[in-house]
Amino acid sequence: MTWKPKYTITDRLLSTMREIGEAIGELKSFNLNQKELAKLEVSARELSSYASTSIEGNPLPLTDVKQLLKSSKVHIRDTEREVLNYNKALEALYAAVHSEKFDLNIGTLEQVQKQVVDGLMDNPVDCGRLRTRAVVIRNPRKVDEIVFIPPDVKDVEKLMTNLLAFINEHIGKIDPIILAGLFHRQCVIIHPFMDGNGRTTRLITTAILGRAGLDLFEIFSFENYYNQSITRYFKAVGLEGDYYDLEGMVDFTTWLEYFAEGILDELGRVRKAMSDTIEPAPRLEPHHRNILEYLGEHGSITQREYANISSRSLASRKLDFEKLLSLELIEVKGTGRGTYYVRKANSA
Repeated sequence: MTWKPKYTITDRLLSTMREIGEAIGELKSFNLNQKELAKLEVSARELSSYASTSIEGNPLPLTDVKQLLKSSKVHIRDTEREVLNYNKALEALYAAVHSEKFDLNIGTLEQVQKQVVDGLMDNPVDCGRLRTRAVVIRNPRKVDEIVFIPPDVKDVEKLMTNLLAFINEHIGKIDPIILAGLFHRQCVIIHPFMDGNGRTTRLITTAILGRAGLDLFEIFSFENYYNQSITRYFKAVGLEGDYYDLEGMVDFTTWLEYFAEGILDELGRVRKAMSDTIEPAPRLEPHHRNILEYLGEHGSITQREYANISSRSLASRKLDFEKLLSLELIEVKGTGRGTYYVRKANSA
């Protein structure tokens, strides 16, 4: 039986998704080089490793997490191990997505969960495998109060298989944000593991965003948004009651709105951080791009050659070259009538 999630593309959701597209376009306008992208990726991993483990109750502050990830400590506490495990899993998923080797299946989920809980579980048999026992979700403030009863063990593998099949089938057909959001909540509801469900879900959600085509997925941390209001996050992503009483009636619309708003909020944070340290790429007009395209095809260009492909006045053509020279995109060669222009070495 295939999984058919219930949700509506509301005006609010559509507006947020449009803003996300605009925000990503603005970030891409910075024309980041590989060194700058790598720096932002490291920063996002630090923030994600801190926020996602903080959601689960890890007390380490962000400053300590950053220091830990830069160190090579041998003797570590469980709180530190939890952060290191998350960061290691996130690094592996980034690499898998970038190399197009990320396969979304039960085995991948089990592998990620194993990395997340490595050295942290009392019963190693529950590490790296779907749960084999019943679980209940309790109120963290009143441990004797049961909030939600997830599906029976006998149904877990079937439910997860159907969920993953839906995601894989709709990559490229459904917007990455909607697809990742649907996975996130449904995986939390199924609760496939004895421990590490939240962390594993958030890690796989990140990978789905990248695999489904969301540009720059690796430079922001949506977990950071959840960590700002953990109570709101748990209320939005979870259910109350018995899974079998609610099955088929779950509406993902409100969750998707919240999920998308979290991504937009994070992109705003990244945009502010980048604007404080990186100047956006200068705007090039079509006539500037024509010169660069000509250089790409012919290697050099003279004023006369530019006049042959442009209807702009002599004064304007001179200004066009001056603009590109000031941006260090081209350089001048020769003198007098022998003057010509070439792309400057190492220019994008």
